[in-house]
Amino acid sequence: MNETIQEKARIGIHGWKRNGSQPSLPEAHRSMRVPSTGSWLRKFLAFAGPGYMVAVGYMDPGNWATDIEGGSRFGYTLLSVILISNLMAVLLQSLSGKLGIVTGKDLAQACRDHYSKPVVIGLWILCELAIVATDLAEVIGAAIALNLLFGLPIIYGVMITAVDVLLILLLQNKGFRSLEIFVVVLIATIGLCFAIDLFLAKPDLAQVARGYVPSAEILRQPEMLYIAIGILGATVMPHNLYLHSSIVQTRKYKQTPAGKRQAIKYATWDSTIALTFALFINSAILIVSAATFHSAGLTQIADISDAYHMLTPIVGTTLASVMFAVALLASGQNSTLTGTLAGQIVMEGFVNIRLAPWLRRLITRLIAIIPAVIVTAIYGERGTQDLLIFSQVVLSLQLPFAVVPLVKFTSSKAKMGEFANKLWLNILAWLIAGIIIVLNVYLLAQTIAS
Repeated sequence: MNETIQEKARIGIHGWKRNGSQPSLPEAHRSMRVPSTGSWLRKFLAFAGPGYMVAVGYMDPGNWATDIEGGSRFGYTLLSVILISNLMAVLLQSLSGKLGIVTGKDLAQACRDHYSKPVVIGLWILCELAIVATDLAEVIGAAIALNLLFGLPIIYGVMITAVDVLLILLLQNKGFRSLEIFVVVLIATIGLCFAIDLFLAKPDLAQVARGYVPSAEILRQPEMLYIAIGILGATVMPHNLYLHSSIVQTRKYKQTPAGKRQAIKYATWDSTIALTFALFINSAILIVSAATFHSAGLTQIADISDAYHMLTPIVGTTLASVMFAVALLASGQNSTLTGTLAGQIVMEGFVNIRLAPWLRRLITRLIAIIPAVIVTAIYGERGTQDLLIFSQVVLSLQLPFAVVPLVKFTSSKAKMGEFANKLWLNILAWLIAGIIIVLNVYLLAQTIAS
């Protein structure tokens, strides 16, 4: 009996074994006021922004290679996989936002306050590896874009991407909203570039529509299944789950059940609409690849650089290739901004290391840039492509260690109270977690084998 009482006291009245006092992203925490009166549109617009920063991770350079290869080899068939993976992302990101709003903790802080210290340290190391892998993909993507557009050697392009640390500091000094606006502008740039490429590629709209309908052919063809799993594995990004649970707390909503319920509703709308844009971008990459390369019989295009060089002769204008490279540059730069921010959240959340913001971001960026510079210097452009693939494998390894705690915490009535997941949502969330784990393990095994 005494042991039971002591255990309850240790866990605490809010279901946490420890209760950290430091808010997530303290320099921006509750810095943006949400109007208590006015129309629903005015309130929604006050919440809009974090979803777009999260959506960036779903259209980063790491996704491009799988989308390009899927389109060139199998036409429009794998569009259904992009759609399904996007729906999974919508649910997981809504849970992430809810965790931050209800508990006042980001996912990293929640792990720190629930698990034992050795487990927390292990999760932190795995998450830092995932952040580095994410940063690698983004740095390499931006460097490849600079090489394609201006002929700049990739090794110099990698080093130039370091300046985004200064850009983050500059924008955050002007307020968190400035950072969000910058991200939205870059997303709009990517969308405009691919809208132009879609117009130039002239895809078969009937085939595009059929591509969104799941096909049993995907399961029957091992090569197609492998690419499909690659698309799924590259879509849900573990660092986004930490990021979203933190940046929703930049809004100053009422700390009442009604205020939290409203915040959850608008945050879910925000992330769902933003992820719809990500669905358009990922679909556009595959559609352009299918309409140009697959239709021309070029079914082995899987390299970003090859796709850039082959677009012009097929479409008949250099504008298509230029738009492709500009979109890649915007994607890489956008993703480095949010990836670096996620690095700060993870470092502070898991181990409560408090460093000056510029130093935290510089450390995060250097950890990613140093391997990219070394590999580029030794192996050249081919090495960076292999490093891009390797970064996605590392992300696949880390994903279950972010998804499982997220679903576990949001399912707990002790931690979430009346906001805990309903039974149907619990079943769906655990099903998605299981699917992601199985597919990522399979992808990892196949990648190692090949």
